Amino acid sequence: MAGTQLEPSSSDPIVAAHVDTAEVPSAAWGWSGEAPKTFRFFGWFFAVFLLLMIIGNHTGLVEDLWLIGCAALMVAILVRDIVLRRKPR
Repeated sequence: MAGTQLEPSSSDPIVAAHVDTAEVPSAAWGWSGEAPKTFRFFGWFFAVFLLLMIIGNHTGLVEDLWLIGCAALMVAILVRDIVLRRKPR
């Protein structure tokens, strides 16, 4: 029969990839951070997808304006990201 006591854990935080696991618990099993290339890809994908949604069965102009506005906002954020990545820090 298995014991009911928990294993004692070390009070020293594990540092994985310069991240303290006390602050980011998922760093202990290898995931810590973001995936910027993936985020950029999906940002461009959804900006184009929003513009493609203009082709549809709606008759009003309000829907088109919202789709264009949201796509333009996404493109502006992505272009700002491109410009900021080029500048040395």
